[in-house]
Amino acid sequence: MEDRVCMHAFVSGKVQGVWFRSFVQQRALELRLTGFVRNLPDGRVEVVAEGPFQQLEQLEAALWEGPPLAKVVSVEVRYNPPTGRFHGFVIRR
Repeated sequence: MEDRVCMHAFVSGKVQGVWFRSFVQQRALELRLTGFVRNLPDGRVEVVAEGPFQQLEQLEAALWEGPPLAKVVSVEVRYNPPTGRFHGFVIRR
């Protein structure tokens, strides 16, 4: 459990209304990460994911890619100690 970390990311660009949250959820589930993704009122997408650092790095790379209709301009990422409070990876409204 000590190899787990928490990634908190904010993704900017054309990331709402382009299936970005579903893309992130699918990728996170493939990587066996827990957490959530949600749209923010300012047009960004927030991602909180917990798991092994190597898988989180893969998710971070996927955030830069996004789904076909997205245009990612920036990804701000912070790594923190894990909370252990997440079960599964969900899309929050």
